[in-house]
Amino acid sequence: MVIRPAEPSDAIAVATVHVRSWQAAYRALLPTDYLDQLRPEDRAEQYDFSSLDPLKPQTVVAVEEGLVLGFATTAPSRDPDLADHGELCALYVDPKEWGRGVGAALVSAACTRLVERGFRKALLWVLVGNLQADRFYRKHQWVPDGHQRVDTVWGVTVDEVRYRRELREP
Repeated sequence: MVIRPAEPSDAIAVATVHVRSWQAAYRALLPTDYLDQLRPEDRAEQYDFSSLDPLKPQTVVAVEEGLVLGFATTAPSRDPDLADHGELCALYVDPKEWGRGVGAALVSAACTRLVERGFRKALLWVLVGNLQADRFYRKHQWVPDGHQRVDTVWGVTVDEVRYRRELREP
């Protein structure tokens, strides 16, 4: 498995992973009819993997034999109260690859990217009730900090809880 920066040609593969992951991980958390109508083609249009602006989100992909297995997106924090933090904006792995260490490799690469950009602390948001994500992130030193929010993601309203962690030099 190789982890590399996402390229514009990865958009449909990343969108496919994103949609499949949502449909598997959020099946009990979001309406079934909503999840069933998600299409990678619609999501791919939203990705821009060509920007090198350090203030914009940056995505890395895990690739094996030419297939995108998962991706992680980082950026400076969008939370005004944690302006000195980096943010893990997205971490998704194709459900067929769950349990193989792809997510661990991606979260490690994402944390390294944030450190390289000068961040020493990071945050992420998780859907309330996503027990699989909670276990995964806690295993990787992320801890809920007590903040919750209501957000709209892909046109659906969700309740989220914020996690934080310290970052270390690689």
